[in-house]
Amino acid sequence: MFQQILDPIAGSLVLSALFAALPLVLLFVLLGVFKVKAAKAALSSLALSLVLAIVGWQMPVSQALSATLAGIFYGLFPILWILVNALWIYRLTVATPWFEVLGRTIRSISNDLRILSILIAFCFGALLESLAGFGAPVAISAAMLMAAGMKPLKSAIVSLLANTAPVAFGAMAAPIIALNGVTGLPLNELSSMAGRQTPFIALIVPLLLVFIVDGRRGVKQTWPVALVAGVAFGAAQFVTSNYFAVELTDVVAAVVTVAAVLLMLKVWQPKETVGMGGDVQAAPEAAEAAPVRARANVGARAEAPSARAGAGSGSGASSKHSAEQPAAGSAERTDSAVPTDNSRPEPRQIWMAIAPYLIIIAVFSAAQIPFVKAWLSQVGSVTFAWPGLDITDSAGKPVAAAKFKLDHLKATGTLLLFSGLLTMLLYKITASRGLRVYRDTLVQLRWTVVTVTAVLGLSFVMNLSGQTTTLGFALASAGGFFAVLSPLIGWIGVALTGSDTSSNSLFGQMQATAAEQTGLSPVLMAASNSSAGVMGKMLSLQNLAVASAAVGLDGAEGTLFRKLLGWSLGLLALITVLIFLQSTPVLGWMVP
Repeated sequence: MFQQILDPIAGSLVLSALFAALPLVLLFVLLGVFKVKAAKAALSSLALSLVLAIVGWQMPVSQALSATLAGIFYGLFPILWILVNALWIYRLTVATPWFEVLGRTIRSISNDLRILSILIAFCFGALLESLAGFGAPVAISAAMLMAAGMKPLKSAIVSLLANTAPVAFGAMAAPIIALNGVTGLPLNELSSMAGRQTPFIALIVPLLLVFIVDGRRGVKQTWPVALVAGVAFGAAQFVTSNYFAVELTDVVAAVVTVAAVLLMLKVWQPKETVGMGGDVQAAPEAAEAAPVRARANVGARAEAPSARAGAGSGSGASSKHSAEQPAAGSAERTDSAVPTDNSRPEPRQIWMAIAPYLIIIAVFSAAQIPFVKAWLSQVGSVTFAWPGLDITDSAGKPVAAAKFKLDHLKATGTLLLFSGLLTMLLYKITASRGLRVYRDTLVQLRWTVVTVTAVLGLSFVMNLSGQTTTLGFALASAGGFFAVLSPLIGWIGVALTGSDTSSNSLFGQMQATAAEQTGLSPVLMAASNSSAGVMGKMLSLQNLAVASAAVGLDGAEGTLFRKLLGWSLGLLALITVLIFLQSTPVLGWMVP
């Protein structure tokens, strides 16, 4: 048996905490300063953490290696199992003409770039985030906005800023599921807490998007539809994450928001429209107005390569190599774009285009039927003690992370696999073609696989050796002020790793431990790591590289960083105020 030691370095908690932070410092320095590929940085940090666990925290070698394997396995299943199958479904749609139909449907609604920024970057981007995530929404949204007539740099800025509110529940709630895995806190409570934080950001983001596109005039003329989009998205996020299925949060929120915006545009239109090149034209009166069809100079053949490249950009936590992949696709889109008919597709075509998302909703809804859910819990999940681990904390209590819960039939990734098979049947995709797409998905994610498994290995070694507990106790010395530090930690984690999932894996347990020691809610602080962390997504090197490549502005990462830094810090400040109030009696009633 191994009992964790709280202050193993010279009997000093402060000195021990400094040593415990070294793997994280190494990770951040390699990523942020030396721009080392994420996979190599994560492996280097894992190696250092192992040395510290064995030499400093006196963890037996066999248990340290077993903890590493437990983390790697958790990275593969369920995290990567979710990502691979979600991205596979997305790639299945790109491999058919129906993806272009979906894009044409969105572009046909309006020729106003302010409204298109909400529909494409905010709504459609959220839909992509729910499936593909990990950079794909930014690449595809930016390319579509540019095709609709928006300038390249502005397209990238809008897409990056829009990729905030959905991220905490992205890739079928992979960040929240990872948080549950490393902290042992109830999934439904973490989901509910995040669902009581991110909707407040969703209220603001559409207004910020129209401001970026058209300044104060944009807000003045389009605030009604921006407000409708924000309220619809936030409300759907809250209801789905609190009372339905956490995995479907972004899917439901995106679909509901699109429907709300479409209904709004039937009864209301802005007085003017901002079209291609920023041209301003007077719009028809609302009573006579009909949605004006966009004239986007992009063809189906040009769009598919860019979309595939966007998906191939891999995880936000993936390497620079994968983040650079959209460049070729975006260049092809720009150079070979040809005029095409962007009139509204027929109703049957629209239903076919959104069918994969409806299938996912149906499959996950069926899994929530009481008797189905009970059956899946009984036969589709197993909990066991991970081989080779026998660990207690510094107080002598067994460590929860030594127990491993393996969902197989019940797993989110398995339900996504079933959804993908149904999508193949509907789209009449042959088995050989489906397997080819699956193989290509695995190839594109190869560096992501290394990164995620290494980060989860690092997380499990730090958690099980006691390094995370040492850090948590040290941070707890901040007392109630930790409620202000907690969001900043999550923001730094996502900004440097490029992934809310990776940040939750690294800091989730530390946040929970520090919260317990300061008398704060562990659920609140752990969820805050995820909710506040997403504000750093727009500044991550990987996301900036994806956006730059998608709009054909190689080397524009620095410019994008400078233009987005203020927005990122402003949103972080807002959610920090909310989280602090939730840690006090003022809004403490919001904590599950």
